[in-house]
Amino acid sequence: MIELTSPESVGLCADRLARIAAHFNRYVDAGRIPGYLVLVARRGQVAYLHRYGARDVQSGRPVEEDTIFRIYSMTKPITSVAVMMLYERGLLQLDDPASEYIPGFERLEVFESGDAEGYLTAPAEREMTIRDLLTHTAGLTYGHLHAHPLDEMYRQRDLLGDGMTLGDFVGHLSELPLLFSPGTRWNYSVATDVLGHIIEVISGQSLARFFAEEILAPLGMVDTGFSVPLDRVERFAANYDRDGAGFRLIDSPKESAYLSEPTLCSGGGGLVSTASDYLRFSQMLLNRGELEGARILGRKTVELMTSNHLPGNMDLSGMGYLLQSETRADGIGMGLGTRHNLRRGGMGTQTRHDGVGFGLGGYVLINPAAAQILGSPGEFGWGGAASTTFWIDPREDMTAIFLTQLMPSSSYPIRRELRVLANQAVVE
Repeated sequence: MIELTSPESVGLCADRLARIAAHFNRYVDAGRIPGYLVLVARRGQVAYLHRYGARDVQSGRPVEEDTIFRIYSMTKPITSVAVMMLYERGLLQLDDPASEYIPGFERLEVFESGDAEGYLTAPAEREMTIRDLLTHTAGLTYGHLHAHPLDEMYRQRDLLGDGMTLGDFVGHLSELPLLFSPGTRWNYSVATDVLGHIIEVISGQSLARFFAEEILAPLGMVDTGFSVPLDRVERFAANYDRDGAGFRLIDSPKESAYLSEPTLCSGGGGLVSTASDYLRFSQMLLNRGELEGARILGRKTVELMTSNHLPGNMDLSGMGYLLQSETRADGIGMGLGTRHNLRRGGMGTQTRHDGVGFGLGGYVLINPAAAQILGSPGEFGWGGAASTTFWIDPREDMTAIFLTQLMPSSSYPIRRELRVLANQAVVE
């Protein structure tokens, strides 16, 4: 059980925190999300924990404190921590070319014109590096974005599909062009899955084993992994997407692919976890690399990870490739700077990321005023495809986690609203 402390004892207002439940319970009651769990911690203590709604709409089972959720891209910060652990051991450098670990990557070219069936390329200005992969400036993309011919080429090859290994994945990826020359743009991508393969190459272990031995076991993250053991299936939430006024079941807990070990462990989005487990990971980062005597990273490494690494201290609006495009796909971004038309009855969204930079594995808030959001410079975090999110605010010694199972993550402005609702409760 997660132990709770009085909000006032850590400088939060209980009455103001209660606004979180009042707001998000309405989402459940209106049939917008099936159920959720939200947690706010400050000064190392959990001051707020609320759960509401169903983890499985069909069975009526409620969200519980120990419900297991698909965290999708909230896997990326864990993979990034694993990379930085190897960095601390002198086994890689941030400016190492990725081709040192992946034969074929030294010959990558950039898509110039054409379509998925026929195209022209030009030489890349330079090779991609480990830092490019950590910051999503490597020139890669995601097949589901539907915004460029290269996305279709990714889909045609089913790069992260069933039966693939990480070795197969990078082999197929090396046959495709880049979206842009590394370091020149930002584009959300399979870069963190490439890092998962590099971790395997350097460590000589599977990604699942490296995670289990080097991160999950030391931190006591007992319910986090790439699959759900059969004796925990009853705790596993169902996953949905929107279907008119209701939900469409897209992954049933009892028939899920997560019930068996995958052949490809996705460092970009393959983990399941719980609120208590992810809190331990978040608190380790908030503690600058240590939790209850287990030191995962050094203090200066966490500081480097959570600095803005975009060139010239640029933000994502100035750096983004798809963020500047009218063909931007739903689901891009982390919900900072997002404008929604919900109050006008539409579901369209327009996303910008003014004042938001990117570190080694997650966003970094540079300027809250530019982002038009309550927060602190230096706040960092990320979210997942099923509308989950977390962030860490070192200045306020505070972290928040929101878990649900609704795709896509662009369905509602949950992340932006939660930032306001949690931060307005800070009174000391």
